Amino acid sequence: MPHTFDVTRLFALALAAIVGTVAPADAQSPPADGRIEQGTANVELVSHIPLGQAFSVGDIEIEQEISRPYVYVSRWLLGGVDIIDVSKPESSQIIYRWRIENAELHRGSGGTDGKYFKLNDRYYYAQGLQFQQGGPDADLGAVVFDVTGLPDPEAVREVGRIRDASSPGGFHNLFAYKHSSGRVLLFATVNGDHANIYDMQLFLDGAPNSGLIAQLPVPTNPCPGAGMSHTYHDFYIAFDAETGQDKAYAASQPVGTYVFDVTRPEEPELIKSVACVPGVTRDHTFAVSPDHKYGIAEGHLRYSPIRMFDMESDDATGMITRPIGAWTADWKKHAHNFEMRWPYVFVANYMEGLQVFNMMDPENPYTVASFDTYDQPDNIAYGGGASFFTEVANGAMGLDVRNKDGLIIVSDFTTGFWAFRLDGFQGWNGNDWGMPNISTVQDWDNGPEGAKPATVF
Repeated sequence: MPHTFDVTRLFALALAAIVGTVAPADAQSPPADGRIEQGTANVELVSHIPLGQAFSVGDIEIEQEISRPYVYVSRWLLGGVDIIDVSKPESSQIIYRWRIENAELHRGSGGTDGKYFKLNDRYYYAQGLQFQQGGPDADLGAVVFDVTGLPDPEAVREVGRIRDASSPGGFHNLFAYKHSSGRVLLFATVNGDHANIYDMQLFLDGAPNSGLIAQLPVPTNPCPGAGMSHTYHDFYIAFDAETGQDKAYAASQPVGTYVFDVTRPEEPELIKSVACVPGVTRDHTFAVSPDHKYGIAEGHLRYSPIRMFDMESDDATGMITRPIGAWTADWKKHAHNFEMRWPYVFVANYMEGLQVFNMMDPENPYTVASFDTYDQPDNIAYGGGASFFTEVANGAMGLDVRNKDGLIIVSDFTTGFWAFRLDGFQGWNGNDWGMPNISTVQDWDNGPEGAKPATVF
């Protein structure tokens, strides 16, 4: 998604609560059997919570420990986060809300993305924020909370804010990563030609520049005549057990995904790129299989499918230019975010809602399940209006998967929070598929599977 939107005062009347806690909200109960016609028979609707006005819902994150059943929903435009207790998923409840102070004075996207992490036996949540110049906090990238005391809302406390005055416009996406060295790193997209890498222990210790240890540069686009890729949209960072490297896959706008060795995060080294792909004019989201052999890319353009790549097919220049497979739920539309749990890919597919496809054979992926969370006509989104939302996107915006038990959560721009289960999917461990147990989920206590103990740099 583009990094900024001018939505000055557009939703001022809706910004009532600024900072504080709330009583549990009533959840919308699904039908008795959990299944309705808007989904395939193998998808069970567990719960649904409407979250208010359209386009006020951002990305979504779930903690992975069953003993910590907390979901974080970024509040787009509103500049905040809602925390939902899913200890009883069929009766999920909002237990906490936070909004930026003086919210009605702010301009921009607000709360776009957030990530949780564990450090020194305490749990934290970083809420990414994007505010434009012309209002307060244009240099504010994230607010970090200690959430160890949940479910007690009074125990949630802010521990600090990450600001970057050199690249005003905030952080569009975050990725919290347990590095092979044992460090907890936060990768953040900024409104500039690089990304920021923060050491969160240094941040908590009050280090200068919020613990900023390095910047991940946006390389010159390798495509002839393309010039410079402007910014990063988001990342996937994972340990490669075969090579012993921590690798960052960074999708840039307008086009190009770049693979870096970040084993020494202060000295990122470009390894290869996925670029100059015919028909692709921008890169949005990228991930790889647990063994790093196959890549999956989403371009965030109407009529554009999700593409699969052989990550070992780079040429002498280190460039991968041809996909080996493609998938789409509806060729007239396009996807947004996704989560890979090999061989399944869970997709927040905007107006097509939750989609799940199997890419065991990357050249021939196929749909295995779906549930339409978007309940309005498609022309509400593709209506030729003057804003990003009416021209491009509506519906399922973000999703996450809890590996322990397979609970699937979705955030929808308009209809709010959803929780699902998929028949036959009671959880995920890569080892069950002959793969390393590596995904977006981090092992905060032990670090990535296959990593050897290392000296902290």
